[in-house]
Amino acid sequence: MAANTLLVELGVEELPPGAIDDLSDALAEGIRRGLVEADIDFGEVLAHGGPRRLAVQVGELADKQPDREVERRGPALAAAFKEGQPTRAAEGFARSCGVGVDDLIHLETDKGTWLGYRELQQGEATTALLPAIVEKAIGALPVPKNMRWGASRVEFSRPVHWLVMLYGSEVVEASALGLQAGRTTRGHRFHAPAPIELAHADDYLGALEQAWVLADRDKRRERIREQVLAEAEVQDAAAVIDEELLVEVSGLVEWPVALTGSFDERFLEVPAECLISSMKANQKYFHLLDHQGRLKPLFITISNIDSHEPEQVIQGNEKVIRPRLADAAFFYDTDRRRPLADRAPELAGVVFQKKLGTLEDKAHRSAAVAAFIAGRIDGDVAQARRAAELGKCDLVTEMVLEFPELQGIMGRYYAINDGEAAEVAQALEEQYLPRFASDAIPQSHTGLALALADRLDTLTGIFGIGQRPSGTKDPFALRRAAIGVINILVKGKLALDLRELLELATAQHQELPYAEGLVDEVLTYMLDRFRAWARDEGIDTEVYLAVRARPVTQPLDFARRLRAVQGFSRREEAAALAAANKRVSNILSKQQHDGSTEVEAGLFQETAEKALYEALASRRQAVMPLFAEARYSEALDALAGLREPVDTFFDQVMVMAEDPAVRRNRLALLAGLQGLFLEVADIALLQQ
Repeated sequence: MAANTLLVELGVEELPPGAIDDLSDALAEGIRRGLVEADIDFGEVLAHGGPRRLAVQVGELADKQPDREVERRGPALAAAFKEGQPTRAAEGFARSCGVGVDDLIHLETDKGTWLGYRELQQGEATTALLPAIVEKAIGALPVPKNMRWGASRVEFSRPVHWLVMLYGSEVVEASALGLQAGRTTRGHRFHAPAPIELAHADDYLGALEQAWVLADRDKRRERIREQVLAEAEVQDAAAVIDEELLVEVSGLVEWPVALTGSFDERFLEVPAECLISSMKANQKYFHLLDHQGRLKPLFITISNIDSHEPEQVIQGNEKVIRPRLADAAFFYDTDRRRPLADRAPELAGVVFQKKLGTLEDKAHRSAAVAAFIAGRIDGDVAQARRAAELGKCDLVTEMVLEFPELQGIMGRYYAINDGEAAEVAQALEEQYLPRFASDAIPQSHTGLALALADRLDTLTGIFGIGQRPSGTKDPFALRRAAIGVINILVKGKLALDLRELLELATAQHQELPYAEGLVDEVLTYMLDRFRAWARDEGIDTEVYLAVRARPVTQPLDFARRLRAVQGFSRREEAAALAAANKRVSNILSKQQHDGSTEVEAGLFQETAEKALYEALASRRQAVMPLFAEARYSEALDALAGLREPVDTFFDQVMVMAEDPAVRRNRLALLAGLQGLFLEVADIALLQQ
């Protein structure tokens, strides 16, 4: 079979920049899936996209489906012939196959012999199958919001203007979204507005680049990165390239040109974060830092044209950014006229959740929990309470109302301005850490206390009103809150018990419809989140399950056990001891053993059981102090030495002896073995 390149391009008016990658990837995946379902061979599938186009190239696409041998089964042989002559059933089946009865074959099956027919079915041409495949892929695109234009009833994210479908040099006769496929695409709106006739699907990227369009998403993105870094080098500065901003800017331009502008140095009196937020959110600018990491009065903008007078473009951007930065300066000056503490009453007018009250209510609840935690971690109780009372006050400032992403950051600046304690100010920003799994945790004791208290209040409150996360729905980000608590307790080496903290947080709520069993429910939910934490730490699922099987409610202790069992599972002895523990577990459960580990040495009848008893006694004496100090890795290393006496015991001793006393004694011996390992985890689950 011959093969060629397929090109599909949908030309549109400017798409939302944040949707381009998702839409082009979805179009590529839809076409790939359609080709797989049609059993057509193909090579690499490439997704392209830009402000005015979504495109897919499929390399080495076969020109037809492979030929297939099709087998049809007719009547049973006994019903196909009577006295050696074909019956009507046989003749009818032959006619349906377009052949005579003599051309039919016998098919042997486990249910008998049947009349049958085999024929070679020719594969259908790819160009005949593509229209339906492409139309289905376009129809399945995850467009967040459709629109209609003109008198057309067609709907899409933006008005569509052209459709290219080329298989090699051949136009595929197809239509989609009211457009007939052709070979005509468009270049840059200003630099190359004339139509472009594509001779071959392989010419796509090259032809567009000659027409001032970089349709390759990665190439366009890297071109922007290179230009920004080059502009920064000219300015003897370091460019800060935020990846989300890079993706967004890449979705706004077809032919990127980086230009450097400046703003008045007087604006540097405003906190750098405010200026950066304004430049990023409003103008999509990249900011520059000097060698000391301080913001420079410069910005880099990405133009969509290669202007003959770039200074005009720069001046236009400078003119636009000036009032934006002036607004930020105005907000900052206005906010500083009132202390944060004076804004606390305003929180009574901001609803946190209608069944859980206002932000003022949340602040009071968090203050009690934060003060308790601070006392447990050698922090300053008064500062923790003060930080909780001020924690949400910056949410009603002008700056944060304009730039919500600055919450916490502005709280710190305003608290410093108000003369609050340094650790209180620091905690106002740190309360939002960690923002994601690998993010840093608070560094101050007050920040740790507030970050934990705020999340615990949210978890107990939302669960308490019956709004547990389900599926992909998690409007209050409870999963992130739970993992945040785990990360703070583990990374911060805080030996705090989750059950105790949840009981305290629950007690702060005046009324919760689902208060019964709430602590256990939230505790289970949070410990279940340890599975994701363990996975991120490279810990095996069966190791997580082995530790989760034990009643461990202190995350720091949980993490230590996970790491210890993970290391133990890599030892040569681990598999045998895990299998032995599983065997012990099965024996004890079947015999409904009462859990007793009291062993009478005088009842031993075999050398192997005496040897195991002595080995257990020796190991128990060695490991119990290690368990008490949470030195689980050392304890498991010591217990690994039990492999030989355990193996010998099972090889030479019949546990279910006829004498009931001997049998009970041996079961108690095994319960003692199991109990030692259960001090860390249920290692029998390592066998899963």
